[in-house]
Amino acid sequence: MSTRAVGLLGTGSYLPERVVTNEEVAAMTPDATAEWILRKTAISTRRWAAKNEATSDLAAVAARAALEHAGLSVDRVDYLIVSTSTGDFPQPPTASLVQQLIGAQNAACLDINTVCAGFVYGLELARSLVATHPGARALVVAADLYSRILDFDDRRTCVLLGDGAGAAVVGEVAEGYGILDIGLGTNGEHQDLIKVNAGGSRVPTSAQTLADGGHFFTMQGRGVRDFVFDNVPPAIDKLLASVSLNADQVDFFVPHQANGVLLDELVVRCGLTGAHTAKTVEQYGNVGSASVPVALDHLVKSGQVQPDDLLVLSAFGGGMSMGNCLIRWSEAGGAR
Repeated sequence: MSTRAVGLLGTGSYLPERVVTNEEVAAMTPDATAEWILRKTAISTRRWAAKNEATSDLAAVAARAALEHAGLSVDRVDYLIVSTSTGDFPQPPTASLVQQLIGAQNAACLDINTVCAGFVYGLELARSLVATHPGARALVVAADLYSRILDFDDRRTCVLLGDGAGAAVVGEVAEGYGILDIGLGTNGEHQDLIKVNAGGSRVPTSAQTLADGGHFFTMQGRGVRDFVFDNVPPAIDKLLASVSLNADQVDFFVPHQANGVLLDELVVRCGLTGAHTAKTVEQYGNVGSASVPVALDHLVKSGQVQPDDLLVLSAFGGGMSMGNCLIRWSEAGGAR
């Protein structure tokens, strides 16, 4: 494989217009109050898609924003990778729908599903494709629309999730910049912690699965918390050590926005209290695989991230899957 440097040329994001408060969620959820939601999650509001919006619609807006930021015309996209666990349909791939919406007819398209870890997995795939195909550009989009699969009788999960999309254009950058390393990992032993039970080949859709609520999102919060604290800090330490760096040198930490209370403890356990932690969970909630690129885009567009800054992206989700990415930031906005 070529050793050419690969990084992010532009970022973009999209959050639906509808703002949903804790009071609104509590009114639909037995045994939940606005105060309880805020105390347990540090979430104040989240965004839910309009009735006429699907995952591909959110993804397309974020994709266009990333292309504009990169200064790249859509016909120059060679690969379109969409991370989602809430696709428009079981078939065809949501990436094919996004291709049609944005006009990326020259792109090879595919979906990936590692739930909330998907954006970092998409970056690793994009990095490999760009590194082995000189001049190639990849568009990585992460989009999820969880508001359609929430069980409002389950206060442990329905209060956390929102809808959104984030994207990044991946291409060649100057030597010494861009993606320094990526670490991926999966522990299928814990695959029951996060799941949608029905609708697949093992439990096909039926009148009974609908009546039983088998198509709702489910999560065992304590088990997920234990998995994150047991696995993410050592994985980040290993990633930094792979390029002879340490936590004190990290400028920005961009974690999956699972739960605001969990994030505060994760920062401490990772030894990243000296870095600026990107947090959008208070206003947007947990937007699935879009969490990391949405938080990253907000950092970039606010002007906080500057060339030479060191960023750690950390995503984790169902499977259980985990992806961590180390980036030496280069000047985004303006395709090379």
